[in-house]
Amino acid sequence: MSSTNEEEPTVSSGNSSIWQNNRVRRLILYAAVLLVVFLAGLVPMWLKSRTCASERDAAQGSLKISNLQNSLANATIDARRAEYEPARQAASDFFTNLGSELARGRDSVFNEGQRNALRSMFDTRDDTITLLARSDPAALDRLVDLYTRYRQAITTANR
Repeated sequence: MSSTNEEEPTVSSGNSSIWQNNRVRRLILYAAVLLVVFLAGLVPMWLKSRTCASERDAAQGSLKISNLQNSLANATIDARRAEYEPARQAASDFFTNLGSELARGRDSVFNEGQRNALRSMFDTRDDTITLLARSDPAALDRLVDLYTRYRQAITTANR
């Protein structure tokens, strides 16, 4: 009888071991199914997020380019109206913002061709701002020339 008593606990522990294995298998299966469901929801959301982020970055780049163009246009219009101090401030802001954008290099909103074309605009920066500070009407022609060169640099290098 002692051998029977010894065998029964072994069978019991064997059943317990089988029960635990089934339980572990179920838990692993549930975890795997849960992971698949989670990834099935995560992957499309991640792709959508990536698309939206790249669209946002493109829109912000276009906005920077437009803001630069607007500040130069504002300077030109102010100079046309003989409001030289606001024109000087707008022109100074334009050159400051353009310089900082060009200094970003490859991270700039401008491509290489645009950056090369826009660097030449700094040749007349000091003269233009000095003319505006002196309230010289000749500054208007310089600003119109700068505005035209900016637009050409943006459109022709973009193609």
